[in-house]
Parts: sequence; structure tokens; C-alpha cells
Amino acid sequence: MKRRYAILGGTALIAFVLDQASKWLVMRTVPMHRPVEVIPGFFDLVNVRNRGAAFGFLNRSDIEWQFWLFLVATLVAVAAIVVLVRGMRDEDCVLASGLGLVLGGALGNLLDRLRFRAVVDFLDVYWRDWHWPAFNIADSAICLGAFLACIVLCRDGKKGERA
Repeated sequence: MKRRYAILGGTALIAFVLDQASKWLVMRTVPMHRPVEVIPGFFDLVNVRNRGAAFGFLNRSDIEWQFWLFLVATLVAVAAIVVLVRGMRDEDCVLASGLGLVLGGALGNLLDRLRFRAVVDFLDVYWRDWHWPAFNIADSAICLGAFLACIVLCRDGKKGERA
């Protein structure tokens, strides 16, 4: 098996398992909509459902089409990752890791959408009256993976300009 596929698959599997295990634990131990204070004035564990996307975009119970939109968006993202991985070099370990994080996170949130018609969010960061929208391990994996992929692609683009 080519190295890039092993890195992509292994990273995706780790992100997916960590995401699903953390959500399972939260659903079993944290009451719905009742925060558990972890760091007073800064961080709580919560058990909430997000029918929308990142940062609560389209998180509304009065519309049903957002489920289909996010389902299609996830499938398109998975297809794009497959195309990117097929065209990359085996030496691009950081890019494969980044894409694996995006893939694992996307699949973790997809499973939630298929099971619950919403994503389980549980990390709540805040300061006084300001709250960052609740998120989960999958969201973190997607953001970190996209950041890594962008760094590699920008770096490689600059190398191409110099050549």
C-alpha cells in the first residue's frame, strides 16, 4: 500500500474514533443543555445538538433541507480528498495527515447527522458573556487538518514560483 494512503487512512481513523468516543462519553455523562464547569469563567462541557454547520450556521429546527445540504457537502469533500490524495506524492506526509484529519472529522460529523439528524457538540469556550459556538473533536480535526493542508499547499506553491 502506498504510504500516503496509510497516513490518510490512519489519521482519519484516529480522528473518527476519538470524535465518536468523546461524543459517546459526553452523551452518557453530561445532561442535555446543562453545562459542567471545567475551568470557571472559561470552559464548560455541554451536551447540545447542532443541526447546522460550523459556528451554528443554519442551526434551525424549522428547516429540514440543511440536513441534505450538509450530507451532499460532506460527500463532495470526501470525493475532493480522494482526488487530492490520488494526485499527490508519497512524500507529502503532512498533507496526507491534514487531509486525513479533515476526512475523519467529516465522517464523524456525518455519522452524527445520519444517526441524530444533528451533530453532537460539547466543548464550550467562553469569556464573561461572550461564547464561542460549542464544537467537538471532529470540528477541531477539520480545522487543524485544513490549516495543515493550506500551509503545505501554500508552501509548495511558493516553491513552484521560485523554480
